[in-house]
Amino acid sequence: MLMRWLAVPALLFAFTGLAHAAECPELLQGSLPKLRAKESIDLCQRFAGKPLVVVNTASFCGFAPQFKGLEALSQHYKGQGLEVIGVPSNDFKQESKDGEETAKVCYVNYGVTFTMTEPQKVRGDDATHLFQVLAAQSSAPKWNFYKYVVDRKGKVIANFSSLTKPDDPEFIGAVEKALASQP
Repeated sequence: MLMRWLAVPALLFAFTGLAHAAECPELLQGSLPKLRAKESIDLCQRFAGKPLVVVNTASFCGFAPQFKGLEALSQHYKGQGLEVIGVPSNDFKQESKDGEETAKVCYVNYGVTFTMTEPQKVRGDDATHLFQVLAAQSSAPKWNFYKYVVDRKGKVIANFSSLTKPDDPEFIGAVEKALASQP
């Protein structure tokens, strides 16, 4: 009889865990290490139900000045729930192998306050789960500062090349569409 009573909470816990996994979109399953921090970012816990801009970055890329535009975008729309996630990558051979140098470029040189991760693979079979799902829903990044706009359900609604600046009207339109989406 005691075993039955112990089994009930265990089953409830298991179903709660399954419900949480079911609520979390495939895109946000997993975690990534935060740039120059000892903590990891639980993507589902932190970003589920929020509109997102996900961008693969590189400190030494000619498009790095887009950090300023991405920061301005983040500041302008964060009150409406927008989250920007920067994922540094050396897939195109333009990122430092030293996380401290990457952090300096992002935080000191460009004043980034939005979420940045430690460098990750963003292309191919070795890509982090986040970028595997982004690629499956749209396409893999073709270069640094490739931007994805994701709705509140974790679906890519638009992706933009490195040439598209963060203040481009078409990009802003996609961001506003993501902001208007329902969870």
